[in-house]
Amino acid sequence: MAVDTSAREYTTIREAAGPLIVVENIEGVSYGEVVKIVTPDGEEKNGQVLEVSSGLAVVQVFEGTSGIDTSKTRVRFTGDIMRISVSQDMVGRFFDGLGRPRDGGPEIIPEDRLSVIGAAINPTARDYPREFIQTGISTIDGMNTLVRGQKLPIFSGAGMPHNALAAQIARQAKVLTTGEPFSVVFAAMGITHEEASFFIHDFERTGAIERIVAFLNLADDPAIERVITPKMALTTAEFLAYEYDMHILVILTDMTNYCEALREISAAREEVPSRRGYPGYMYTDLSTNYERAGRIRGRNGTITQIPILSMPDDDITHPIPDLTGYITEGQFVLSRDLHRRGIYPPVDVLPSLSRLMNEGIGPERTREDHSGVSNQLYSGYAEGRDMRDLVAVVGEEALTSRDRKFLEFADEFEKRFVTQSTNEDRSIEETLDLGWDLLAALPEGELKRIDERIIKKYHPNYRATA
Repeated sequence: MAVDTSAREYTTIREAAGPLIVVENIEGVSYGEVVKIVTPDGEEKNGQVLEVSSGLAVVQVFEGTSGIDTSKTRVRFTGDIMRISVSQDMVGRFFDGLGRPRDGGPEIIPEDRLSVIGAAINPTARDYPREFIQTGISTIDGMNTLVRGQKLPIFSGAGMPHNALAAQIARQAKVLTTGEPFSVVFAAMGITHEEASFFIHDFERTGAIERIVAFLNLADDPAIERVITPKMALTTAEFLAYEYDMHILVILTDMTNYCEALREISAAREEVPSRRGYPGYMYTDLSTNYERAGRIRGRNGTITQIPILSMPDDDITHPIPDLTGYITEGQFVLSRDLHRRGIYPPVDVLPSLSRLMNEGIGPERTREDHSGVSNQLYSGYAEGRDMRDLVAVVGEEALTSRDRKFLEFADEFEKRFVTQSTNEDRSIEETLDLGWDLLAALPEGELKRIDERIIKKYHPNYRATA
């Protein structure tokens, strides 16, 4: 039976504050309910109920409150929650932050309409993340491996090339150990028109758009829309993963803009602020997005997640990277120093970490020497960086010949292993072979983190005489 929504239409807006309106004298309204707001000039806006108490409803308006006349605007409570129309035909399309086509194509004919909140994954139903995802980027594949079902963020900073890195990962990412379908769901929040144009042209130029679903919330779009954009993207990812058994990589950029929108809503609601003015529930809110990644026992499809955030003032202790680090399974850290020296991608492998790396590497996944090579490269580079600090104090002349080898190793590691072009897609074999070429410059006795059997099988000196 059809629901009579006319009885749930009100013209009793008490006030409008920022992106919020307060509607009074309401009945039967629920938290999370979708709201239609019609202004006196006929413009329709969308909203969602944030709070209900004592006959009052606080509604967040996604298109902003400009043009709303508190005495003449009509507010209709639909009785439904926020949903997105989903279909496999979404692959290869661009949408705005609310799931509406942005590419000039037709509306999606939905196979289903799903709640954007999604269903929480029962912890006992989770399967452990495994299987290597190849991004073609050596500092990720070789040193901080991404594993299918993992959530692994990129910590960047203002002006750093995280957008180029995100686009490269979106183009190149693939699962090697299975022939099952693999797609990328890409969600950008608060990006400029120039950045949006970069992503659109890059995906179209390279043909990557054929396997990508993109949601773009621009900087001049309402900030409130940014709160819903990642939920739209993750709901789409869940549909493709669990209905079509696809392996989905979700890239969310920039989560800092998402958190700023949370702070704006919190300030408008006059909530008591927490650290640096962010709401006290930001940890919980972030976890509702990040924890939607994973593998479910008995399901073939998986969701892997790479959130990208720009750290204010490059401060890794800022609340956004700090809380993100608690929820996720490691991080890639982009280095301002490497970026200044023209190194791309400027991934600093020393503070970077993938806690699930060992689950996705080794025989039948990558190669048996992967773990040893990664550990030895890390050790050699760390010692070489220490030598740089020492040179700044005592000068290079004071170094021993051994110390000079590690100093040179650090330079070569950055020039050859870290540095690659935005279109360079290295296989894991190429990455590991490059690692061995670098390690060959060190005395064999210094390779203490690699098993002797592995050294004799893969070291260039032994391969040359085989």
